[in-house]
Amino acid sequence: MRTAQARITENRRLYGDTVITWFAAPEVVRGALPGQFLMLRCCAETAPGRPACDPLLPRPMSYHRVRQSPEGPEFALLYDVIGRGTQWLAGRAPGETAFVWGPLGRGYAIRPRSQNLLLVGGGIGVAPLAWLADLAVEKGKSVTLLLGGRTADQIFPAHLLAPEVELVVTTEDGSLGLRGLVTEPFAEHLSWADQVFACGPNPMFQAMAEVVRRSRLRRPVQVLLEERMGCGWGICYGCAVETKRGMRLVCKDGPRFELRDVF
Repeated sequence: MRTAQARITENRRLYGDTVITWFAAPEVVRGALPGQFLMLRCCAETAPGRPACDPLLPRPMSYHRVRQSPEGPEFALLYDVIGRGTQWLAGRAPGETAFVWGPLGRGYAIRPRSQNLLLVGGGIGVAPLAWLADLAVEKGKSVTLLLGGRTADQIFPAHLLAPEVELVVTTEDGSLGLRGLVTEPFAEHLSWADQVFACGPNPMFQAMAEVVRRSRLRRPVQVLLEERMGCGWGICYGCAVETKRGMRLVCKDGPRFELRDVF
């Protein structure tokens, strides 16, 4: 884990209420993997050494993508503007900074023999999956990405994905793609996949677990859990979850877990 005053290089609304913010901070990109996260303090310094933090606690945020710039690697965060912290971040201008530390947690792990990768994202759960899809395509893997949302405004734009990625979209109101829940095409694609990687709300994971149980297929399904965190490295115990292996900390033992271990 490393800390940095990450300089914002780009900040814009990407679609709906979803914003992408790019940062220059090579020290917190080194060694990072899709599915890992960093902690970001959503406050600015009003005077040297006197930060005015509101909200007080930092925010855990997944790495969305990484790109190269003339000054070194940059990383992006993708997030919905839903509270004071994200409103603060969405309002920053290029050149401003935010204090971050990472990379943290355990990210996704692709098995060497896995060729067909099925990615499942619910809403803003697409954030870490885009980078995973990029790396998987670079390795010559076959990638299918299932994205679900309530409306078309919550769906990540298809043109921002690698052309090799097969995209299947579902919306609850039928405004884009198939009408229904993302777990419906998940049931249809499960037998094709060598591995599954998912990120989204817990109800989606619970529905996926039921699909897996009914299928009787022993496919490995890696999910990223979301919990409130105070520190990000296992000190505060605020992100404890119960698993089949006992109590675990999302920040330290996760956020990657096997679906069947939790749901």
